[in-house]
Amino acid sequence: MAATTHTVTNQAPPLVGYDVFTADRALAEAVERHTEPELVDEVREELAGLGKTAGSTQAQEWGVLANENPPKLRTHDRYGNRIDEVEFHPSWHRLLGKAVSAGLTDAWGRPAGHVRRAAGFLVWTQAEGGHGCPVSMTHAAVPALRTDPALAAEWEPRLTSHVYEQGLRPAAEKGGVLFGMGMTEKQGGSDVRANTTSAVPLSADGEYVLTGHKWFCSAPMSDGFLVLAQAPGGLTCFLVPRVLADGTRNVFAIQRLKDKLGNKSNASSEVEFDGTWARRVGEEGRGVRTIIEMVAATRLDCVIGSAAIMRQAVAQAVHHASYRSAFGGLLVEKPLMRNVLADLALESEAATTLALRLAAAYDADTEEERAFLRLAVPAAKYWVTKRCTPVAGEALECLGGNGYVEESGMPRLLREAPLNSIWEGSGNVQALDVLRALQREPQAINAFLQEVGKARGADHRLDAAIKDLLTELSDLDGIEARARRLVERMALVLQGSLLVRWAPPQVADAFCASRLGGDWGAAFGTLPHSLDLASVVERARAEV
Repeated sequence: MAATTHTVTNQAPPLVGYDVFTADRALAEAVERHTEPELVDEVREELAGLGKTAGSTQAQEWGVLANENPPKLRTHDRYGNRIDEVEFHPSWHRLLGKAVSAGLTDAWGRPAGHVRRAAGFLVWTQAEGGHGCPVSMTHAAVPALRTDPALAAEWEPRLTSHVYEQGLRPAAEKGGVLFGMGMTEKQGGSDVRANTTSAVPLSADGEYVLTGHKWFCSAPMSDGFLVLAQAPGGLTCFLVPRVLADGTRNVFAIQRLKDKLGNKSNASSEVEFDGTWARRVGEEGRGVRTIIEMVAATRLDCVIGSAAIMRQAVAQAVHHASYRSAFGGLLVEKPLMRNVLADLALESEAATTLALRLAAAYDADTEEERAFLRLAVPAAKYWVTKRCTPVAGEALECLGGNGYVEESGMPRLLREAPLNSIWEGSGNVQALDVLRALQREPQAINAFLQEVGKARGADHRLDAAIKDLLTELSDLDGIEARARRLVERMALVLQGSLLVRWAPPQVADAFCASRLGGDWGAAFGTLPHSLDLASVVERARAEV
């Protein structure tokens, strides 16, 4: 075949060799907004370094290889001894090692810790999302362990370490450790109070043996796990180490690895306990209360992870359209494609802005901010994670057939997108959690309304949406059936308030006109044509 038939033209170059953090204007501005002035330069430099690595050819290759070579379960060694180990591709360990060394498990004790960690998580998981699971759980385990000062003193320095050491050894012999969790069971799912795993106390105070199973236990090669089991005093939280202090392995029988839709690089397992040693965390019968802050932290990571997927999807779509020509011009200059890209960019920026605002509330750690988080986290988790899948799908379509091909990376984003909506409680669980807070915690709704009220008077569509929301909140009788509509509205009003206060006028205007003002169709690309869409798209472009 003549070589001339293979001349490649009109294809976008790969989006590689760029700073993922600095190229994301919405994220960079949010970090500066929520970081103390004396720390801004330090944090910006730290995140730019991570962003350059995330945008490198090497990191992108790690992500591909980690997913093309999923983990393998080894239940026994060659002699028939039970070992219950999971093998990962070296790229998984490189991704995880970089995440730990970048401080993505260290937020609770350093200045601006949650903002810099949230931004780093959003940046680094754009290289590959699956390894974010053990990173998130390790980060989130800290507040649960703090219910027991002795356990926290022993384990927190290991959890927040910037050292990653793979392999199963006693935790005391390692420079840093990772945590997983096992909450759900076959018969219960989100209803963890239906758990049947039993915990029998031993003679030593706080020590138990567990018998039962866990239907989903993620990151099974972690050094320790927080699990729920039924003790004599009721549902209780326990710490289960993989390796005991004397070097022997705890009973931790991995039955199988889940064959999942996406998240292929990460091992999600079914685990059996049979005389498994455990240490109680918190009081007997207070298991849910013990893990509640851990659950909130992982829910925020679901928001951040979804924002990361959306950002990467939008960056790829805008990049492709900026180079691809059709019908006499660049795609990005075509009014209809520009409308689609701008609509996607709005969703991405709103998610990022909200995620960083929640992280900043953790750093502030005031009574008012804690009350705000009580409503804002489940509302954000509900809405942002639900928006992720349609954004990923529409962005893939912007690349046409090229986007449907695995080599583009877009199918991996699309398969990963539904995960965060399911993990740590699916949509109904989040909506019901919001209802509980509304009915039981008046300080939470007061803090939420004070936050959204900071933008009142700046945009008439936002003002009208706040008024409608207040009407909805005034009648909570029989509200469960319309809980999703209420929580969606709360999330949109909160996003609108944040964008009106902090985003460029053209972004806030487009968001309020479409999401709050009703001038929007049922698909992306239906923004009012009179808006400054070119500026919205340009803001979303990742400069290489």
